[in-house]
Amino acid sequence: MDLENELRELLKVFGVRLPTKVPHGDYEMTLRPSVSAEPSLPRALEPMLVSRLVRYNTYLKLKNEVEAIVRTDPNCQRLMTVPGVGWFTALTFKAAADEPARFKSSRTVAAQFGLTPRRFQMGKNDCPGHISRASDPEVRSALYVAGPALVTRTQA
Repeated sequence: MDLENELRELLKVFGVRLPTKVPHGDYEMTLRPSVSAEPSLPRALEPMLVSRLVRYNTYLKLKNEVEAIVRTDPNCQRLMTVPGVGWFTALTFKAAADEPARFKSSRTVAAQFGLTPRRFQMGKNDCPGHISRASDPEVRSALYVAGPALVTRTQA
């Protein structure tokens, strides 16, 4: 993304404006005509274009390998039956939960990832606060993104 933004800004200096939304896979094909139009641009931008293409292809290769791992894992497959849970959320949760049998109930899983409310207690006052945010923020973030999809997409 940083390379794409840098390329976009450099082209803007030379008066070339790209469309606001360029898909990652079509970025090279969209940019090449703009770069070749200006005589000094190919020399300056070619290394950045090659670097971006190599990184993008490496990303796609790693993503496909991770998706293959998720397709063969029964725990990830079970997690992905929940609406809103994709391969990333399933793998993140599996990596963090480690061994699911060690949790006695779902409440202990929520507490493990900091999804239980803090308690502010003094005398007769008992006010639940925001979530405690203890433990792994990546898992909490993935579950937080998947949660609304479960609530809004599930049909009763």
